[in-house]
Amino acid sequence: MKLLKILLSTFLVLTVVFGILYLNRLLLLRYSLGWITDIRHPRDSNHPVPWSAGPTETKDKLNNRPPNIIVIMADDLGFNDVTTYGGGYADLGVSTPHIDSIAKDGVRFDSGYSGSAVCTVSRAALMTGRYPSRFGVEFTPTPGALARVGADLYSDPDRLYPVIIDKEKAEKSKSFNELGMPTSEVTIAEVLKAKGYHSIHIGKWHLGSTDEMRPNKQGFDETLFMESGLYLPVDDPNVYNSKQEFDPIDRFLWPNMRFGVSYNGGKWFEPSRYLTDYFTDEAVKVIETNKNRPFFLFLAHWAVHTPLQASKEDYDALSHIKDHRKRVYLSMIRSLDRSVGKILSSLKKEGLDENTIVIFTSDNGAPNYIGLPDVNSPFRGWKLTLFQGGIRVPYVAKWPGHIKPGTKYQNAITNIDILPTVASAAGASLPEDRPIDGVNLLPYLMGEQNQKARPLFWSDGYYQTVQANGWKLIQTERPKKKWLFHLDSDPLEKKNVVSLFPEKLIQLENLLVNYNGQMPKPLWPSFIEFPVSIDKTLDQKQEPEDEYTYWVN
Repeated sequence: MKLLKILLSTFLVLTVVFGILYLNRLLLLRYSLGWITDIRHPRDSNHPVPWSAGPTETKDKLNNRPPNIIVIMADDLGFNDVTTYGGGYADLGVSTPHIDSIAKDGVRFDSGYSGSAVCTVSRAALMTGRYPSRFGVEFTPTPGALARVGADLYSDPDRLYPVIIDKEKAEKSKSFNELGMPTSEVTIAEVLKAKGYHSIHIGKWHLGSTDEMRPNKQGFDETLFMESGLYLPVDDPNVYNSKQEFDPIDRFLWPNMRFGVSYNGGKWFEPSRYLTDYFTDEAVKVIETNKNRPFFLFLAHWAVHTPLQASKEDYDALSHIKDHRKRVYLSMIRSLDRSVGKILSSLKKEGLDENTIVIFTSDNGAPNYIGLPDVNSPFRGWKLTLFQGGIRVPYVAKWPGHIKPGTKYQNAITNIDILPTVASAAGASLPEDRPIDGVNLLPYLMGEQNQKARPLFWSDGYYQTVQANGWKLIQTERPKKKWLFHLDSDPLEKKNVVSLFPEKLIQLENLLVNYNGQMPKPLWPSFIEFPVSIDKTLDQKQEPEDEYTYWVN
């Protein structure tokens, strides 16, 4: 009888426990990624990165060496987040003089575009010089846990349009780490290796995290890899956090992100300081270590991506900004510009500035889910939309002695153009066994030729855009709609003229049909679709007359 009572009591307790767990299953899922990370990847304290030592002396005179190449890519930096184009936040004491200086000393691309309105696809375009759809990278990897809790996170009665989730596809999807760029692709690092370059990646990758997909297997000799997404631990005394309760993605990130990096696939360890400054310090060490050999540095900052965290140094310097969220965000821009300045100063100190190509850009436009309305001004749209605000980004470059200072280049360029351009500068050959969609910009930048008009494409499942000869077509299935803009007369995409120019519509539709006919099926399916208001931030009330679109992931 006593044993029966014990068994019955145990059964009742377990029933209550499992009942509580079931009722709170979505909450558990929201935190599961962070818990799993802590178990699988305990982090060491900070230690020096054992960067590979380059030659102590140079074999060739500097002007006989191919140029060093540095690509600095910000994350989610909006067109209006820099003062380079006449906008920005100079009136609030946050100009971007170091980013601006690249344009002054070289070229400002006045029609610079990212490879996508979202990170993975944009980065794949940069690395390969190809439309990522050619090798099946159509969608950005999404953690399955986010898909399982997405509908709950977005269950706000004030939102007019639901998140659409295919739970069956989500459950069958490969893990987040397994989704990325195929190793069969040829990257910038692999192209440059044939010319003796030492290639280094620092920061975000987001092109797959299996051993085979990481930078070391994609041509990079060294990688300081951002393993998660905090700039500092949330409770660190040197950080100020800005949490957006209205943003479901933000609510998912805070409990799940961690403060950790790894070197060449080794054990995770904590950076020594605020992440943007840490990556910068390590990039400076790389420049010093490799000054006697040609190198390619891909500095892929996490800034200014959410979660929004500012260093105490930058936050305290902006005490005149009373809005906390904006103060944190502008602090992050401040640290990013300081990073660019330190890189440029290091090149000058080492005597490398005259023989180094420096390119600065962003992987896509700024998002609406941070609740700051002017980040992509004057353009409409955000990250996750194919309007100009989602894909028109800051784009500047310099190469002393080759690109005339103060050049303003008007023709549209995009991420696919970087690989053929730097390959030409280095005297490297492009792969001949596959189409390279980008073009070498050097003859145009150096005034030797005029660039011919060409169509440019962006693709996200059924949501697609083509831009050609001053016209732009956006088409989507959710909502079933087409937008046609004459960018030459309407660069801000204010007037949809789809009903006024049927012949132009057909021409652009045919370009998309031809493009789609060349592309294979995506390597993995989408299983979640996010609604995005084109003209409002996420915290603003939606109205039935507001224009919107869906982003497919």
